[in-house]
Amino acid sequence: MSDDHVYMTLAEGHDDGDARWAFGTGFEDPLHGVDTTVPAGIDREQLAASCVALGDDALISAQRLAEWTTRAPELEEEVALANIGLDLLGQARLLYSRAGQADGTGRDEDAYAYFRDPADFRNVRLAELPNGDFAFSMVRLLVFASWRLAHSERLTAAADPILAAIAAKGVKELAYHRQYAAEWCVRLGDGTEESHRRMQAALSDVAPYLDELFAAHDVRSEVVAVLRQVCDTADLSLPVIKPFPGSGRSGDHTEHLEPLMAELQSLARAHPEATW
Repeated sequence: MSDDHVYMTLAEGHDDGDARWAFGTGFEDPLHGVDTTVPAGIDREQLAASCVALGDDALISAQRLAEWTTRAPELEEEVALANIGLDLLGQARLLYSRAGQADGTGRDEDAYAYFRDPADFRNVRLAELPNGDFAFSMVRLLVFASWRLAHSERLTAAADPILAAIAAKGVKELAYHRQYAAEWCVRLGDGTEESHRRMQAALSDVAPYLDELFAAHDVRSEVVAVLRQVCDTADLSLPVIKPFPGSGRSGDHTEHLEPLMAELQSLARAHPEATW
């Protein structure tokens, strides 16, 4: 299977001409004109919790991607990673805003992002791990984008119209994120002996955190199919996915989240009334 073939196969169903660009140009704002009233019969507390968890995943991932600025292998990749991070930041903002509407507090996105303690965050632990080398970051991005894309596709049919619209917007962006990461995973896995070794090591390092993703959202079959396809193309071996205790969804985080949040929140907490 050629590199081009695996990219095109992964992109099937998302090729609208502009699907590969991070900002998702070429489609209308899905939130335009959508009634923000929470429909009757929806559990507002559950809706808010879901939005916060998905928003936390996106925010923490965006922060890790931002750390590649000035450190990426090439300027082109630096721009691409920054744009992917901005996509995720945009998703987090929409999800936090919806959470504030759903829980009745009226809290805005800044309140969720900057004025909660690390123990209050509900992101999966994969998102908060340090970047490691470029191979690790690409494997993590492939896993995260594939997982979030599969879940977002299901959420496009959510009973809450705002969550469904946010998911529809995310599908456009996440399809590109997955494609970008897949390209790099194949390029490095099927590259030099050293790049292949690093990619295989990255897969082994990410594998222990996969079971948590599938416990949070049952999209195992879709994600594993993507990973197997990429690994087969790049002559890589997908490690066995084993159960791992604990979950960031319940506030059980690694030691890496607290310093990440300290950096992310420092300016807002130093100037809590500031406006930009």
